[in-house]
Amino acid sequence: QVQLVESGGGLVQAGGSLRLSCAASGRTFSSFTMGWFRQAPGKERDFVAAISWSGGRTSYADSVKGRFTISRDNAKNTVYLQMNSLKPEDTAVYYCADRRLYGLSSNVRDYGYWGQGTQVTVSS
Repeated sequence: QVQLVESGGGLVQAGGSLRLSCAASGRTFSSFTMGWFRQAPGKERDFVAAISWSGGRTSYADSVKGRFTISRDNAKNTVYLQMNSLKPEDTAVYYCADRRLYGLSSNVRDYGYWGQGTQVTVSS
């Protein structure tokens, strides 16, 4: 079993920054792809970013490229999402997910374990 706990969300003005963290416990963390997704009220859960087990490969949604950076520290069993130049449309609940497989994916169905989410609100 894998447990994921997100933190770091909050209220920020447009143009500001936040760093989300996702702490993992349970089965092996370092071997698999991790991802961040987000869900705004009344909308589907959307892909934000993913990172390979080594951290050497990353993938981003077009809407966040150049603004967000995903990283991981396998020694701390933690994955991060640095969010810069935030926009009101970035407002959502952000979820960390564990794919339990190799290979980057933007498909929500490819991830088997999820955290409880952390709210990010960007004011204009």
